Amino acid sequence: MKDTNCAYCMRGELLDKFGIFICDLQVSSLILFKEQSKPGRVIVAYKDHVSEIVNISEEERNLFMADVTRAAKALHAAFKPNKVNYGAYGDTGCHLHMHLVPKYEGGDEWGGIFQMNPGKVYLTDAEYAEMIEKIKANL
Repeated sequence: MKDTNCAYCMRGELLDKFGIFICDLQVSSLILFKEQSKPGRVIVAYKDHVSEIVNISEEERNLFMADVTRAAKALHAAFKPNKVNYGAYGDTGCHLHMHLVPKYEGGDEWGGIFQMNPGKVYLTDAEYAEMIEKIKANL
């Protein structure tokens, strides 16, 4: 089930506004968040357009959480954060997804809640490509 107004469903121009598709996981897509004030920030988006984790079967939920775990392990290996914050919002987007936000002791927002889109740090295409390769190498 897809929603033609949803960036996670349709990808392309809608997704390009804030993210870069990295790869498909078991039941999710892994997306690099373009705003990189927290190096390595990604989104794990469920394959179907559902709003809540309670809208999927136990088996699918377990696979989704396995995808989140796999992505988190890759972030830890690639970027060595002190902590990864996990955020599941979707108040307006209504597509099940989770933000994985690496946090670095002494860094921006350490000890607090991450901003959804601080709009501070954007990279070159080459820097995004290098970051994506680091993540893929650790999946």
